[in-house]
Amino acid sequence: MKTLLKFGWIVLLFMACSKDEDLNIDQDHIDKSQNQKVTGSSAHDLLSDERYKSMLIELVYVQGQEPSQSSVDNFIDFIKNRTFKPNGIIIESRSITSTAKAEYTIEDIVRIEDANRTQYNIDDQIALWVYFSDGASSEDTDSTSVLGTAYRNTSFVIYEQTIQKFTQGSLGPNRELLETTVITHEFGHILGLTNFGTNMVVNHEDTEHKRHCDNENCLMYWAAESTASLGSLTGASSAPTLDDQCISDLRANGGK
Repeated sequence: MKTLLKFGWIVLLFMACSKDEDLNIDQDHIDKSQNQKVTGSSAHDLLSDERYKSMLIELVYVQGQEPSQSSVDNFIDFIKNRTFKPNGIIIESRSITSTAKAEYTIEDIVRIEDANRTQYNIDDQIALWVYFSDGASSEDTDSTSVLGTAYRNTSFVIYEQTIQKFTQGSLGPNRELLETTVITHEFGHILGLTNFGTNMVVNHEDTEHKRHCDNENCLMYWAAESTASLGSLTGASSAPTLDDQCISDLRANGGK
């Protein structure tokens, strides 16, 4: 009997090791190129459940730049309200070491993603990379600071240090409010808004600010991703929402 039990444990151990090895092989053969396309090109896959039934969000931040839990919860609610993912939304969050730069180009951000991203599209699950930076954008000017940028089909960066800088005092907007606005705005670009991979039902693209909605009250208005939005958000009780035209665009492309 002891011999049989010992044999059984050996079989189980072998099966467990084989399973781990298979997972490692699968990871080595993931097609990363499916997550390295142009912004907006995966809008339909993100919105609908035709190909992907769930969404995994790899939320990565430098220590001290973690978004508030309320902002993350608002982000999840936004996704649920606009996309069809019957098998759920999964968040995996972790911190990584800072590269100790004062500002970052998009090329810098891409290198950080390529060195640290672990989750990619696999089977019927689509993966998203969201990075919260400890440095400013290289696109900042003397008058305006960039708060977020969508730069690949499943990737965007939030300049969290800049957000925290402008929400420390009593005169600026609430931090959760600004985080929620910028996170959902950049995700809106990932969903192809505006005219960024999701076709417009009716033309409402801002002629002076391409890829943005011309309704200044809409989440996809150009000011939402920079400090140009601070004045309108100060004293507000909730983040901007998508207007009817943007929602119509998403619905026409497979979303809610």
